[in-house]
Amino acid sequence: MSCYFRHLSSLFEEAGIDLDEVKADKARKKEIDARLHALVGVEYKDCPLAWKKIKEMLSDGEGRTRLVEAIKG
Repeated sequence: MSCYFRHLSSLFEEAGIDLDEVKADKARKKEIDARLHALVGVEYKDCPLAWKKIKEMLSDGEGRTRLVEAIKG
């Protein structure tokens, strides 16, 4: 599991996506993780930096909406 996904359960819920299903599907997990990395402008698999930037986006409504859209695909 991506190191920060567990902190985003409310975003997955807003996106209408079951986080447990994502956890069970390696390809889907990787796809969503890569989209989130791209959204925040961080090279894929740099989890700590991606999480830092995601936390910054969570602090405003527009950023949160963009994160939900990235999760939806």
